[in-house]
Amino acid sequence: MIQIGNTLISLDILEKKFICDITKCKGICCVEGDSGAPLTDDETKVLAESLPQILPFLDSVHVEILKKQGVFYIDREGEKVTTLVDNAECAFVVKKDGVLLCGIELAYKQGLVSIPKPISCHLYPIRCKQYRDFEALNYDTWYICKDGVNKGNNEGLALYQFLKAPLIRKYGEQWYAELEMIAHHWKCSDK
Repeated sequence: MIQIGNTLISLDILEKKFICDITKCKGICCVEGDSGAPLTDDETKVLAESLPQILPFLDSVHVEILKKQGVFYIDREGEKVTTLVDNAECAFVVKKDGVLLCGIELAYKQGLVSIPKPISCHLYPIRCKQYRDFEALNYDTWYICKDGVNKGNNEGLALYQFLKAPLIRKYGEQWYAELEMIAHHWKCSDK
């Protein structure tokens, strides 16, 4: 583990290679799992306020569920997570040509929403867990992401590099610059 400020970062994030390959996995991470995508308090507010702009991107079943149940629920761990359809896929999922996309992201790309997607989704496969005195960042290895691992290995791109934009979104430019510096020193000392 390395530390930057109040974050502890798994070495896997520096060492492992990864590039999401949605053409192969088809976005199945939006369906698989124990609950919806974790949301911050700010994200629940943004999603609730922006729901009218997001709904046109979704199919009628998802629209009705979001209107009826809202944008989030509290899961068994007491966290706010995105609403699910039939206890499976995220209610913000859009199916296009056999690939699952994010309706929030589609609205964002058209300038209708202020966030590209929940930060927990944007950072995946990094998972963040807040503790009393620090936040831990870990690489969540999951069989459904094997194609992302293969693509990352083939192209030689480290996980932290692939997730540069969401890491900067969450922690800022200075934090990311420090992570890059540490990664560079780590790589050089490994030789």
